[in-house]
Amino acid sequence: MALTEEQKEIKKEFAKYKRIVTELAGEIHDIVEDRIWNDYIKLAELSERVSLAMEDVNKFKEKHDFLK
Repeated sequence: MALTEEQKEIKKEFAKYKRIVTELAGEIHDIVEDRIWNDYIKLAELSERVSLAMEDVNKFKEKHDFLK
């Protein structure tokens, strides 16, 4: 099924939401892998940010059935 122009734009916007989550997860990964002893305190705040960003991803996905 070919996507419409509107769907393509929606997919681009969805990719931005997903990128935010991925970047936050990358930060958590870097702390766990390399800096846990110094930066462990940042993990709680980053985890909360991931949770909120995932809520945005899921809400956006619910609005657009073709993203599922």
